[in-house]
Amino acid sequence: MIRTVNSSSVSFAAIAKLLGADFDQDIEINGISQNAADVEPGDIFVAIKGANHHGIEFLEQAIANGAVAVISDIEGKNEKLPTLIVEDPRRVVGEVASFIYGEPSSNMFTVGITGTNGKTTVTTLLHQIWQRAGWDSGLIGTVNTQINDEVLASIHTTPEAAPLQSMLSTMRERHCRAVAMEVSSHALELHRVSGTRFKVAGFTNLTQDHLDFHGDMNSYFNAKSKLFKYGISELGVINIDDPYGAKLADTAEIPVIRISRTGKADWRYEEITQFSSSTQIKIRGAQGVLIEGVTKLIGDFNLDNLLMAVAIAVESGVDQIEISANLTSYIGAPGRLEQVNVGQDFLAFVDYAHTPDAVINVLKSAREISQGKLIAVLGCGGDRDKTKRPLMGKALLAADLPIFTSDNPRSEDPKEILIQMTSAVNNAGEVITDRKEAIYRAVELAKPGDVIAILGKGHETGQEIAGVKHPFDDRKILAEAIAGKK
Repeated sequence: MIRTVNSSSVSFAAIAKLLGADFDQDIEINGISQNAADVEPGDIFVAIKGANHHGIEFLEQAIANGAVAVISDIEGKNEKLPTLIVEDPRRVVGEVASFIYGEPSSNMFTVGITGTNGKTTVTTLLHQIWQRAGWDSGLIGTVNTQINDEVLASIHTTPEAAPLQSMLSTMRERHCRAVAMEVSSHALELHRVSGTRFKVAGFTNLTQDHLDFHGDMNSYFNAKSKLFKYGISELGVINIDDPYGAKLADTAEIPVIRISRTGKADWRYEEITQFSSSTQIKIRGAQGVLIEGVTKLIGDFNLDNLLMAVAIAVESGVDQIEISANLTSYIGAPGRLEQVNVGQDFLAFVDYAHTPDAVINVLKSAREISQGKLIAVLGCGGDRDKTKRPLMGKALLAADLPIFTSDNPRSEDPKEILIQMTSAVNNAGEVITDRKEAIYRAVELAKPGDVIAILGKGHETGQEIAGVKHPFDDRKILAEAIAGKK
């Protein structure tokens, strides 16, 4: 985790007052951490009850690393450090961290993007637009975190509250004018973005995912909707082509800009002409803004993502002429309909699609540029929402030659996952448990003019089997298979 270096200390008494408590000792606080291993001298240690352990069990490690105070619940009461007891420390840590670091999100054009699919591509495109316009900018998301050109590893789609505020403070220190952040439903439910103030909140779409966590689609939608409330975001940019987006646009507490690829809206497409590796577009925006040219992005879902990124970029202050001039340079996110080309006579793509809707959308886009058959490889992750597995299997049938395989089986038996995935496909396609073998089989089947789509893992560089993560990159395996065929 990158820690901010130039923040001024604040008093523990001021933090106590923020939380509605009194504290009369003079203790200076330099930072805050939810993980004892990450504590630095002068930090508050936030001890939170987890699934298996309570954070207070690691108090000695936190003290050894320099913790000077604690925020916790009643189980975290102790005699070793001054402690503020709150009902739910997870709810307050973001606000406290923001206070310690001087409310960094309020000093930048901070954008939060939520939705089932498209978050990574929208935030990546926004970062690219700002960079091409000469802005210092930050990106926080699934694939990585970036401060201008510096690339840092990401653990969660949205970091925990304390490291998030420290990261935002670091971005401010490095003169970032704008930040684009993926905001997951888990982050909203678990208060990871508490203390963050967004200039714009974007909503891409909502399809079945994470129901193992949320329970049902209504709860999932309600979690996403939390981003569009007063005091959290100032403006919403919402894709109304999505039914849940249309509902949110009518019910959001904040002002809303509507975008649509197919109908009337504040931002819309006036022209879309798709080719095999590019798209000619004309975008009409609010107040008559016109952006036109050629983009390397293909597929309806990517055009949706581009439309949102452009609308938000203009709202942030980027000139429309600047966007049009650089349109062809925007390439989207790694592992999102990413082409693998080693000189073969067929097209091959890798995509992160891991929901039924995303699979259908990717295959629809691949179908539109195919001159032959569409070959697709897909698996389902273990220890995740089991109810979507048969739906994923059905979605794969949009391919001419579907191949069912493993994704990240994690602790589950991959063969059992495949049984669930293929339960409603009537023996269509091939079942190959080993993912590398499945990719090689797809390449073996490919003929000139065909399209191969390897789905589910995208940018990921590992495969977790029986609790062990093995090196595995769909892009590398696909390239090796193609090279071996030539």
